[in-house]
Amino acid sequence: MITFRPSQIDQIFSHARDAVPSECCGLIGGDEDGNAKSIYSLGNVAVNSQIAYEAAPEDLFAAQRQMRERGEKLVAIYHSHPRAMEPAPSETDVRLAFYPAATYMIIGLGGAKPIMRAFLISEHERSWQQVEYAVADA
Repeated sequence: MITFRPSQIDQIFSHARDAVPSECCGLIGGDEDGNAKSIYSLGNVAVNSQIAYEAAPEDLFAAQRQMRERGEKLVAIYHSHPRAMEPAPSETDVRLAFYPAATYMIIGLGGAKPIMRAFLISEHERSWQQVEYAVADA
């Protein structure tokens, strides 16, 4: 289970809101116990960024390098569904889930408040399962 600090959730929600009408995307670096340490906001260079995400290669490589330098591991990948009230993986999300060890966080912005849900996605099995995450006390 991944544990976030409230400020990290705020950072992710802010990135998602700033990207509207496009989807946002990013990485979450953490420790072996699943504690989120760093949020890496990435640019979305997808051809149709309103319904898909593709991390800008230079942002992705820079984030991975910073994670290595900080001794972090990739614990999660996040992206938004700007119009979703109940975020869940799309067929494209499942087809392109190339990191089976990572948790996939999806932020829905279609309701009054943003909602973030966590999923384990198997690209190989074409399946997904919702999982829990925690928010630590400030």
